[in-house]
Amino acid sequence: MAPIQKKPKKKTKYKHKQVSLVVPVEPKTNEVDWWESFWHKNSTAPGYSVPNDESQGFKYFFRVSETTFEYICSLVREDLISRPPSGLINIEGRLLSVEKQVAIALRRLASGESQVSVGASFGVGQSTVSQVTWRFVEALEERAKRHLNWPDSDRMQEIKSGFEALYGLPNCCGAIGATHVVMTLPAVQTSDDWCDQEKNYSMLLQGIVDHEMRFIDIVTGLPGGMTFSRLLKCSTFFKLSQNGERLNGNVRNLGGDMIREYVVGGYSYPLLPWLMTRYETSGGSDSMSTFNHKHEAARLLAVRALSLLKGSWKILSKVMWRPDKKKLPSIILTCCLLHNIIIDCGDTLDPEVALSDHHDSGYREQYCKQVDPSGRTVRENLAKHLRHGMQLDAHGTSATSVHLI
Repeated sequence: MAPIQKKPKKKTKYKHKQVSLVVPVEPKTNEVDWWESFWHKNSTAPGYSVPNDESQGFKYFFRVSETTFEYICSLVREDLISRPPSGLINIEGRLLSVEKQVAIALRRLASGESQVSVGASFGVGQSTVSQVTWRFVEALEERAKRHLNWPDSDRMQEIKSGFEALYGLPNCCGAIGATHVVMTLPAVQTSDDWCDQEKNYSMLLQGIVDHEMRFIDIVTGLPGGMTFSRLLKCSTFFKLSQNGERLNGNVRNLGGDMIREYVVGGYSYPLLPWLMTRYETSGGSDSMSTFNHKHEAARLLAVRALSLLKGSWKILSKVMWRPDKKKLPSIILTCCLLHNIIIDCGDTLDPEVALSDHHDSGYREQYCKQVDPSGRTVRENLAKHLRHGMQLDAHGTSATSVHLI
């Protein structure tokens, strides 16, 4: 059907009124002073041990330096200014700048305080904190993907060199660990799946870190009722490694001992060709003791990384009150991305904010009895090589030549 034609209206005289189109531009606000206002309000508040220096105080509140903060703002700027809902205003009625939105989100994640408390410290309402934090999480999850991915071959070679230089472990590609993110759930959502071994409701996070405690692989979203070994087997990392699509780089021939790529893990994991666990006996041979010592030193990287993660972003270490289980994995991923961004920007992970206890304080260590014969062979080759290296060092003899296959 042909379009309906409208009859031309008669021209009438009227006063000209200029109409401007609404475009997604950053609101012009006097938000340069958001930090001054926040600092003045919170630097002397009871319950905080805030450094006197403002730059140190900035990092105390937001876990990142001002330079890293600016970088994070640049990542999410387009997302935070392109669709500003009418609710994102402060108590004076001004739209929030990107910087203030990022600060609110970082403070919520870093402190783990209630949305009401965080809102009060910035002069915004609880609903604004909720909206801002979730928009930030969505934006960073999309824009910061490059900060958490499996390393390419060149980067993996740097990681392997780092583990060997620091811990004497040849061809080691990472350290694996897992932790519980504890939460309370409404009665209608409770189930045995989410109830873990310590009778808490929790969600699991498995992480693999490199020699600099950077996360290179994570899996989360699965219920705390799983064992860590079961969590591993549900991960894409496990499937790829089992199929030879990951940890499939050069095999090293160390004086006739064949050493493939692998990661190190604790007793809660199975011994596999690509996952090395410690010898259970404490009274074994010298080679077993040497292996256990070096293995444990490397494995503790994952423990320290998870302690830093949950200590820096306390939203993960405090008991979450009825979180949305569909959104919680994104919050956990965002905290891991922020952890990596700090490292990638040359910023420092503050050891003082790490949890003073184990990252899974109150949880007993899990034990997995599964032993793959091929994994046992790789571990024996490693132990023999490490013991041989110790003997060479003791006699001042140069090490055996290394060949890549």
